[in-house]
Amino acid sequence: MSERDDSPEEKRSSDKPSRRRKPNLRRQARTLALQVLYEADQTAHDWREVLERSVESETPNPETAAYARLLTEGIAEHRKAIDREIELAAPAFPIGQISPVDRNALRIAIFELRYSSDVPVKVAINEAVELAKRFGGESSGRFVNGVLGTVVDRLPGNDS
Repeated sequence: MSERDDSPEEKRSSDKPSRRRKPNLRRQARTLALQVLYEADQTAHDWREVLERSVESETPNPETAAYARLLTEGIAEHRKAIDREIELAAPAFPIGQISPVDRNALRIAIFELRYSSDVPVKVAINEAVELAKRFGGESSGRFVNGVLGTVVDRLPGNDS
């Protein structure tokens, strides 16, 4: 092995793609999960069938499929508690009257905030806001950001 193989520059440049790939895979997984949750919400199709069909047709990276599966399964398992968080944070907006995109972007973020220890708060919020902006209405990003701000204020251990 040459000295060049162990140089800090070589290590840094080889580290960058792997560090950057995980967020992109998770972003893709969140997008896939949003699409699955949206379809299940709007059509009353079983989310498991929608997820399997979507994974089969999209053929995402295995890590992306696994994280999308984790999100959708976790949201299904904790849906009542997650929806209650939304209702408490946005009492003027009954859960059924929130747009399906906004509602499901919120569910994804709240699941990551409450039940996932490896997603930083800012990342969960930013990713949900970006999903809402990309797939929702004109004010979706602001709405999702505001609701999540209230949710974060009520997280255990948040002293703000």
